[in-house]
Amino acid sequence: MLLMLVDHVREFFYLHSQVRDPMDLAATPPDLVLTRLASHLCAPVFILLTGLSASLYGQRHGTEETAVFLLKRGLLLILLELTLVSFAWTGSFRPAIFYLQVIWVIGLCMLALAALIWLPRALLVAGALALMLGHNLLDGIVLRADEPGYVLWSILHQRGMIALPWGGAARTSYPLLPWIGVIAAGYALGPLFAERADAVRRQAWLLALGMASLTTVLVLRALNGYGEPVPWQQGASPLATALSFVNLTKYPPSADFLLLTLGLGLGLLALFEMVPRRLLEGLRVFGGAPLFFYLLHLALLRVLYDGAHALGFAGASGRVEAGSPLALWVIAAAVSVPLWLACRAMVRLKQLRAWPVLRYL
Repeated sequence: MLLMLVDHVREFFYLHSQVRDPMDLAATPPDLVLTRLASHLCAPVFILLTGLSASLYGQRHGTEETAVFLLKRGLLLILLELTLVSFAWTGSFRPAIFYLQVIWVIGLCMLALAALIWLPRALLVAGALALMLGHNLLDGIVLRADEPGYVLWSILHQRGMIALPWGGAARTSYPLLPWIGVIAAGYALGPLFAERADAVRRQAWLLALGMASLTTVLVLRALNGYGEPVPWQQGASPLATALSFVNLTKYPPSADFLLLTLGLGLGLLALFEMVPRRLLEGLRVFGGAPLFFYLLHLALLRVLYDGAHALGFAGASGRVEAGSPLALWVIAAAVSVPLWLACRAMVRLKQLRAWPVLRYL
């Protein structure tokens, strides 16, 4: 969540130096590339943990109630993407372009998972692997805006622009198919986190799965073949070569992208369990109110950016500009303090009040 905050600070305060996806290493300074790369962990781990959370919810409430909860929460997230989240990014409830991003795709993934949780676990795992690792076989299917099925295919796999009836457009920034695989994989991890599951066994499984993912991506990436549509290239320096090697496609996430980010994520899940609990209490506050954090941090960044712009801090580009990628981390660190205080208050409210709406925050 804090890495996401850094990346969203970049979106507000560093768009005068735009970053492509995959990033143009010839035109982007290494420190900005590394800042962007750090955020690549966010969406895959968010969606994996969404599936895991659904599994834990199901262990307490049963499959039917879990499916209903996923449907309701998924629809809520889609609504929030089209209203409050869109307003925070664009400053308008009816922008020229709706950017359908991570909250949108998490909502759609929840709707899909509401159906998938009825499958036998072995079939669920097989489907998750097929979607995550096999969807690049579909890269050759590219439809034009005037061809039948373009809208559906743009939502499922082809990042595209969808014309809306009133003259606006919607940008499908997060094509859905591989992300369904990620949320299903998270759901399949549920038994490892069951109430009576052995912690040592769980950590061993997480580390083994993480190492297997990282080993596989190293092999695939070294071969420069299947798994990533953009081949890596020898750079002018070892750093440039290394950045090219890990500069993986996120929209839609290539098989290599998911193997790398989820491999690291699984390893971190295991390692964080080994850290004394008291050392992580501060971070747990953010995790106690994730949707509240997401909506609040965007609103706060919008207020900060618009306020700075109104006070005349715009640069030559017409935008408020952070001076360097390091400044993005400094701004994010400063913003994280009021966010932490707000999340702590929300966590306490959730502990004191059994209001149903608080379950969604």
